[in-house]
Amino acid sequence: QEQLVESGGGLVQAGDSLRLACAASGRTFTWYHMSWFRQAPGKEREFVAGLKSRDENTYYENRVKGRFIISRDNAKNTMYLQMNSVKPEDTAVYYCAAASRFSIDIPIAAARYDYWGQGTQVTVSS
Repeated sequence: QEQLVESGGGLVQAGDSLRLACAASGRTFTWYHMSWFRQAPGKEREFVAGLKSRDENTYYENRVKGRFIISRDNAKNTMYLQMNSVKPEDTAVYYCAAASRFSIDIPIAAARYDYWGQGTQVTVSS
């Protein structure tokens, strides 16, 4: 059974760094893309960063480009989100997600993903 489990969230100050992890299990070899999303209170879930499983190409939402880095350790079946120079507007619940349906580009719509973790809270104080 496919499962995603996030960890690494917490309370940090603006300008700090934080690394989130997403441990995957199950038939992960069938997944085409893995991504991070976030959802702030009262807002819709939004795409943050994605990674193609086959060639590990990455794609970032504009507001995190240059500050966040998505990566994967295949030996550990774990995906990471390194968050640098965090801002109060980065405060949200962060989710990792996996897409098992093929698409050429990394999808940014949450509906395109089939598996989700339970989320980890990131709070950035000013």
